Amino acid sequence: MHISLDGFVASTDNKPLNSKWDDGLRAFSIDILKNVDCILHGRKTAEGFIPYWSEIANNPKDPENKLGKLFTDIPKIVFSNTLKTSKWDNTTILSGDITEEIKKLKKQKGKDIIIYGGYSFVSSLIQQGLIDEFNLLVNPVALGSGEPIFKQTTNLELEKSIPFACGVNILIYKLSKK
Repeated sequence: MHISLDGFVASTDNKPLNSKWDDGLRAFSIDILKNVDCILHGRKTAEGFIPYWSEIANNPKDPENKLGKLFTDIPKIVFSNTLKTSKWDNTTILSGDITEEIKKLKKQKGKDIIIYGGYSFVSSLIQQGLIDEFNLLVNPVALGSGEPIFKQTTNLELEKSIPFACGVNILIYKLSKK
């Protein structure tokens, strides 16, 4: 999740946080996806994310093509109470109790599950204690106000910090056992 220095993931007018990318950050994103066999989305994010990356995956001249192919090839689950069937390839729609559905997914054998969701979706998963590891991409900007993903006290333990030339720092945290 991209986040500002002051802890916001979107501005007060709900515009997503613009982030800088460089080759190192792109390589990190590709490497992390190699350990993933399921991507979770909320409906709102899926409606933009899936078509965007599908288009990139279908354009071999796009510099993000490799990343787009990974996003397209990995099975996706979209949580929605309004969509009944998927309009996207390689995508399943789930509705109902998100907490129970994610607990079932986590019990299955396989690789990691990653979340690319909007801040309200991610925030709800944090509140339910469903996220085991946080990859926060801290961007070199302070918004002053906006939308946080942490709406309650959440104690975390730093596992790793990775700085990139573009100014983004990835902070990898696990939930604190304290």
